[in-house]
Amino acid sequence: MVAFDAIDAATIHEAQGRRGALPSSITPASPGFRLCGPAFTVDCPPGDNLWIHHAVYRARPGDVLVVDVRGGTEYGYWGEILSEAARARDLRGLVITGGVRDSDRLAEVGFPVFSTSLCIRGTGKDPAAQGALGGQLTIGAVTVSPGDLIVGDSDGVVVVPAASVAEVRQAARKRIEKEAAVISRLRAGDRTLDIYGLPEVP
Repeated sequence: MVAFDAIDAATIHEAQGRRGALPSSITPASPGFRLCGPAFTVDCPPGDNLWIHHAVYRARPGDVLVVDVRGGTEYGYWGEILSEAARARDLRGLVITGGVRDSDRLAEVGFPVFSTSLCIRGTGKDPAAQGALGGQLTIGAVTVSPGDLIVGDSDGVVVVPAASVAEVRQAARKRIEKEAAVISRLRAGDRTLDIYGLPEVP
């Protein structure tokens, strides 16, 4: 059986009926970053990252932190220190709707980080700021629940509902086989127009 960590995000998105794609503004902080694992969700107050620090130690090894900052995008919520902390906890990555910083060192640490931007502006750590761990989030048009599978690569991030993982894996495997057959035909000289039965235009 093909493992999800060997399947690209775009294929997974297509395999589940073109659903689950997070906003295209969320991209890897360094080329080559890839993540795959169950979501540990964080509702984070804008401009404050105390809840993210707690999430690193509440999440289980293998989890991917999925953080919504409620529109507070112009802050660097994550950097080298948190990447080192998360790697020590054997977490699998971070997806955040805000900014991160220390981009060169994030690449050196190698912990996969996906964010909307790079931003040097620091954050607070106010214990009175209201946040939550382990709740449901809405990011773009996608609902993310704890335990949903998160897959990210250079093309973007996709969410697979926990209840659909086996079904989507099977559909993705079939799609990979179908695309391999198409590539073989193209290399043999067939046209995409003929393979897909596309109409001719004047």
